[in-house]
Amino acid sequence: MKSGILQSSFSVILGILLLPLMLSGCKQTLAKDGGADDPDQRAKEIYDQYCSNCHGTDLRGGNAQSLLDGVWQFGDGQGYVSRNIKFGIPHLGMPSYEQSLTEQEIKLLVDYLYKEQMKAGISKPDPPSQLESIDYTIKSEIWVEPLEVPWAIVFLNSDTALITERPGSLRIVVGGDLLAEAVKGTPEVLNEGQGGLMDVNIDPQYSENGWVYLSYSHQLEAAQDDQRPPAMTRLVRGKIRDMSWVDEQVIYEAPHESYRTTRHHYGNRIVFDQKGYLYFSIGDRGAQDQAQDPQRPNGKIHRIYPDGSLPADNPYREGGLPTLYTLGNRNPQGISIHPVTDEVWSAEHGPLGGDELNLIQKGSNYGWPEITYGSNYDGVPVSDYTRKEGYMQPALYWKPSIAVCGIEFYQGEAFFRWKNKLLVGALKFEEVRLLDIEQDRVMHQEVILKNFGRVRDIGLDPEGNVYVVVNKPDRVIKLSPLAERRGQ
Repeated sequence: MKSGILQSSFSVILGILLLPLMLSGCKQTLAKDGGADDPDQRAKEIYDQYCSNCHGTDLRGGNAQSLLDGVWQFGDGQGYVSRNIKFGIPHLGMPSYEQSLTEQEIKLLVDYLYKEQMKAGISKPDPPSQLESIDYTIKSEIWVEPLEVPWAIVFLNSDTALITERPGSLRIVVGGDLLAEAVKGTPEVLNEGQGGLMDVNIDPQYSENGWVYLSYSHQLEAAQDDQRPPAMTRLVRGKIRDMSWVDEQVIYEAPHESYRTTRHHYGNRIVFDQKGYLYFSIGDRGAQDQAQDPQRPNGKIHRIYPDGSLPADNPYREGGLPTLYTLGNRNPQGISIHPVTDEVWSAEHGPLGGDELNLIQKGSNYGWPEITYGSNYDGVPVSDYTRKEGYMQPALYWKPSIAVCGIEFYQGEAFFRWKNKLLVGALKFEEVRLLDIEQDRVMHQEVILKNFGRVRDIGLDPEGNVYVVVNKPDRVIKLSPLAERRGQ
C-alpha cells in the first residue's frame, strides 16, 4: 500500500518537473503544424525546406526567379501565389505542394514572401524606355497616371481619348494630358467586387452623330432591407457636351428577374462590326449553369443594333431572349472584330486554367460549364469533359490561366508588320501577347510586354500606336515603334 502511494507521489513530482519540457515540445509541435506560436519562424522553415534550393536561401533567385524583385510572373496577389504553390507550374518544372503542405502552411509561406518583399522595399518596376519584339524595337512610356482602376480606353481622334475608371468616372485625355475633372452626369454604377463602370466605345459614325457607349453594373433596389441589391450588366449611350453626359438612352437592360446579388463576372465589352451590329458580353455572374439557359442573359454574347433595336435573325428569338447570339460563355472580357473578315472573336476567362479564345459564330454554344479545360479554384474538376458533340472548341486555350482580358485586332500603320494580328491582354500574367491568326487557327504567340501591371484593356490611336491599360499600378502605357528588327 505504502509503495503504491510512494510510486504515485513520485509520478506526480516527476510530471511537475517535466511539465516545462512537455509544454515546450507542444509549442514546437504547434509551430510545425502552422500554429500561432512563431508563424514567421515556421514560414522560414517551410521556405528553407521547399523553396530555397530554387529561389535561393536569401529569396533572390537561383535556378528559379528572385522573389524580392517586385515581379510575380504567374500572378501577383495572395490568391494567385497560394494556388501556384498548391498546384505548381508543371510546364516550367515547379512541382505542386498540395500533398506536402497544409492550407495553413501555404498561407504562412505566402505571408512570409510578401513580408520579405516589403522589408526589401521592393515595388513593381516601371517599364523600361525601350522594349524588343521579333519585328520591332519599341518605345515604351507611361502615358497617363494616376488613374483609379482604369478599365477601358477608346480614341475619339488622334488627340483625344476616353478612359473609364471602374468606381464610376469617365475621364478625358487631350494631347497626353489627363483633364482634372471627370465627365459630369454619367450613370450611377454599382462599384462592388468586379462591378462598376466598365467598357467605353464610340459609334462607327461618331464624327457625325457623337454617340458614346458605356457598359456598367446596374443595381435595383433590394427586395428586403437585409439583402444586398441585385445587379446586372446594362448598356447606355449618350453624348459629351461641355464636360457633361447628355442625351442618354438605355439600349440594353436585362429582365429584372434575372438580376443577381453576386458581384462578379459581368463580362462588359462592346464592339461594332462592319454590318452595323453591336455585340456585347455578359458573364455568367457566378451562376455557371445559367450560361446554358437561353431564357437567361448571363453567360452569353448578345447582338443588337446601336439604338437597342433587335436584328430579325438573332438565333434565339423563339424560345429564348431575343438579344442572344451565343450560349455557354463563362466571362468574356475581351471582344474584337477582325478588320478584314469582319469575324467576331472573344477572349473568355476560365476558372483555374482553361482561358479561351473563341471565334464567335451565330447560334453556337461554347460549352461552359458542360465542357471546359479548367477546374474550380479548389482543384476539383468543373466537368469531366473537354469536348462534346454540339459544343464549340476554342481556337486556343491557356492552361494555366493567364486571366485573359481585353483584346484588339491591330489596325494602323505604326506597327505595319502587326497588321490584322491580335493583341491580347492578361491580368494574372501581366502580359500583352501578339497572336498571329490564320483563318481560325492561332499560328504563333509572342509576349511583347510583361510584369508592369495587370493588363485590363488595349487600345489603338488612329496612327496605330498601342495603349495598354493596366491596374496595380493604375496607369496607361504607350507603345510606339522606334525601328524595325529582323526576326530570328
